[in-house]
Amino acid sequence: MSPLDHKLLRDLWRIKGQAGAIGAVIAVGVMMLVMMTGLTASLSETRDAYYERYRLAGVFAPVARAPEQLAERLTEIQGVSSVETRVQGRALIDLPGQVLPVQAQAVSLPDRGRPALNDVYLTDGRMPATGRPDEILLLQSFAAAHDLRPGDTLRATMDGARRSFDIVGLAQSPEFLYTTAPGELVPDDARFGVIWMVRSGLAAAYDMDAAFNEALLGLTRGASEASVLDAVDRLLEAYGGSGTYGLADQFSNRFVSEEILGLEAAAVGVPPIFLAVAAFLLYIVVGRMVQSEREEIGLMKAFGYTNAEVGTHYFKLILAIAAGGALAGCLGGIAAGRALIGVYTAYFKFPFLVFQLDPASFATGVTVSILSASAGGLFVLRRVFALTPAVAMRAPAPPNFSRTSRIGQSLNRFLDQPSRMVLRRLTRQPGRMAGSVIGIACGMALSVAMLTIYAGFDRTIDLTFSVVDRSDVTVSLTHPVADKTLFELMRMPGVERVEPVRNVSVVFRNGLKGHRGALIGLPQGRELNRALDASMTPIDLPERGVVLSDVLAGMLGVSPGDTLTVDVREGRQPLLQVPVAATAQTLLGSPAYMDLDALNHILREPGRISGAYLMIDDAEAEAIYTALQDMPTVAGVSLKSQAREAFVTLMNQGAGAIRYVMGAIAFVITFGIVYNAARIALAERARDLASLRVIGFSKGEAAFLLLGELAVVTAVALPVGALLGYYLSFGIAAGFSTDLYQIPATFDPVSYGQATLVVLVAALMSGSLVKRDLDRTDLIEGLKTRG
Repeated sequence: MSPLDHKLLRDLWRIKGQAGAIGAVIAVGVMMLVMMTGLTASLSETRDAYYERYRLAGVFAPVARAPEQLAERLTEIQGVSSVETRVQGRALIDLPGQVLPVQAQAVSLPDRGRPALNDVYLTDGRMPATGRPDEILLLQSFAAAHDLRPGDTLRATMDGARRSFDIVGLAQSPEFLYTTAPGELVPDDARFGVIWMVRSGLAAAYDMDAAFNEALLGLTRGASEASVLDAVDRLLEAYGGSGTYGLADQFSNRFVSEEILGLEAAAVGVPPIFLAVAAFLLYIVVGRMVQSEREEIGLMKAFGYTNAEVGTHYFKLILAIAAGGALAGCLGGIAAGRALIGVYTAYFKFPFLVFQLDPASFATGVTVSILSASAGGLFVLRRVFALTPAVAMRAPAPPNFSRTSRIGQSLNRFLDQPSRMVLRRLTRQPGRMAGSVIGIACGMALSVAMLTIYAGFDRTIDLTFSVVDRSDVTVSLTHPVADKTLFELMRMPGVERVEPVRNVSVVFRNGLKGHRGALIGLPQGRELNRALDASMTPIDLPERGVVLSDVLAGMLGVSPGDTLTVDVREGRQPLLQVPVAATAQTLLGSPAYMDLDALNHILREPGRISGAYLMIDDAEAEAIYTALQDMPTVAGVSLKSQAREAFVTLMNQGAGAIRYVMGAIAFVITFGIVYNAARIALAERARDLASLRVIGFSKGEAAFLLLGELAVVTAVALPVGALLGYYLSFGIAAGFSTDLYQIPATFDPVSYGQATLVVLVAALMSGSLVKRDLDRTDLIEGLKTRG
C-alpha cells in the first residue's frame, strides 16, 4: 500500500463522523432511488403479468340491455380479438350483527368453463357448479374483513329480491385491484364486496335472460383503441350504451397506474435533492481539508508527487465516502422496498407481489452518487493543482481580526470577550457563515415541507368530512327517480334534514383532452354537501353553467368563461355545450357541480334525483337503516363516519404511509447537515481553541466560542429555512396529490414550530457530540494543526 493510501485511511478515520453523516445523506438518496424503482418495477411487472394471465379486457362496454346475438357483431369489429358478454348489477349484502347492509357488485361467470376475459384467481374453495344459481364466489379481501369462508351462507338483495347463497370459493380478479363502493373513492374492504355467480342465475335475478348489460372486448396487437370505441358505441347506441371506455379509464386500473406513475416521478425527482446536498457538504469538508493541509500538500509536491497523484489522493477520499454511502443506500433500498411491498399488497389486491430489484437502479444510484460527489470535489481539487510547493508550505496569512465591522462595533460594549470573539469570526468570514446557514436552512426547509404535508393530510380529512360534507348518511338509488322520494325519506323518524343530489355519468371534453366522470346536481340553499372556493366560502351554483374542481379544470385545461363539451352517457345521451362558471376547491376526487334544476332541465328530465344526503338523530340510526334497507329503490347507504375512518386508514397504512418514510429521511438529512456544520467549525478552529486552552481558557469557555458560533448560524438559518420550506411544501404536496385526493400546502404555525424544534434538537445533539470531541482534544496535537 502506497504512503498516500495510508494517509487516506488515516484521514477517513479522522473525519469518520463527518464522512458518516455525508455518507448517510448519499445513502438516503440512493435508497430512495433503489426502493422506488424497485416498487415501480414490482407493481408494473406484477400488474402486467396479472392482467395477461387472467385476460383483463382492453375495452369495457356497459349497456342498459342488449340481446346476446349482438356479441357476434362485436367480434366482427376490426381490431377486436375476443368478446365476453356478461351480466352485472348492484347488490346489498346482509351481515349478522350489522343493521346497515353492505354494498356489493354482482358479476356473472359463464355457466360452463372459465371466462374468456376477466378471469378470476381462485384463492380458496372451488368454482360455482353448473346449474347451481345459489353458489357464489366472494371477493377474498371482503371475506377476510368479515371472517367469511367457503361453506358459509350469505344473504343478499339483488334487484329488490332477497336471496340466500352458499359461499363455495374466494377469489380475486385483475379488474378489482382497487375496490370502492359506488359513488365513493376511498377503498374499504369491509364496506364493499364482489359476488360472482353463474350467468343463468344472475340473469334471472336482473331479468337478463338471453341478454347482457356489459360487453368485454380484447384487442389485437396494434389495434386502434379509438376506432374500436367508436364502432362499439355506434353498435350499442340503440340498446342504451352508456359509453364504451378503454383499460386506461377502468376504475381500478386507473388508480393502480397512477400510483406507479407517482413512484416513477418520485424516483426521478427526489434522489437528486439528497445527492445535491451531499455534493455541497463534500465541497465544504474537502475544501476545509485542503486548506488545513496546505503544508502537507506542499511537502508531497516537493518530494516529487505530481498534481495528478495528489489530486487523485483527495479524489479517492471523495470516492470512498460516496461509494460507502451508495452501498449502504443500495442495501437500505432493498430492505425498505421489501418492507413497503406489504403495504401495496394490502392496498392493491394482488394475489402475489414480490419486491423485484431493478439492476439498472443500482448502477444508476452508484454512478449518480459518485458523479454528484465528484462534482462537489472537483471545484476543490482546482486549489490543489494551483498550489506550488513554495506557496503551499508557507502558512496562509491569518485573518485580520483587529477591527470589527460596524455591527460588531455597536455591539461590543454589550458583549464580553468570548462573545466578541464569536461575533468577529462571523462578521469577518461571511462566506463560511453563509455556507453553513444555507446548509442548515436546507435541512429546516425539508422538515418544514414534510411537517406541512402531515398537516395537509389532516386538513384534507377535516375539510372533506366536516366542511364540504356535513351530512351523516348518503343514500344512493338504483336509478334516477322522481323527487317525491325525498318526502318518504323526510317522513322517517329521526331524519332531521334531507337534500337531494343527482349524479350523471358523463365524459367531459375540451379539444383533445377528456375525462370520464360524473356531473353532480345540487339544490340551491344546500347545507349538507357544498361546493367551496379557495377561501372555503360556499359557491352559489349558477342557473347556467358548471362549476369544476380545480383538479378537473387543470386536467381539461379550462378556466371560467370557457365552454366545455359534456357527453352525457345515460338516458337520452345528449351532447351538451356548457359554460364553465367557476372553479371549486376540492380535496377528495375531481367533481363537477351544477344546479340540480338546471341539470334536470338540460337533460329534459325535470324533478329527478339519484340520491340524497341525510342528517339524522343518532338515537334513531338503527331504525332509519332498517327502513332504508326495505326501500326497493335504495341501492346503497354510506355512513360518513365509516368513509372518514377508511380514508384515515388509507392515509396511515396505505399509500399515504410513505410520507412517514419521507419524514424520517428529512430528519436524517437535517441532522447530517447540522452535524457537518458543527464538525467543520471544530476542524477549522482546532488550533485556535487549543491555543486558548493553553493560555488559560476553560473547556466550557472554549466550547462557548465554538457552540456560540453554531447557535448564531442556526438562529439565522431558521427563518431562511422556513421561507424555503414554504415554497418547497407546494412542490412536495403536488407530488403526493393524486386523482383520489389533493394535499393542500398551507401555512401551518404548528408545523413550523415543530420543524424549528427538529432543527434545534439536531443542533443540540450535534453540539453535544462536538463538545465531547473538543473536551478530548490533545492540546499538543491541536497546536500542530494548521488553520
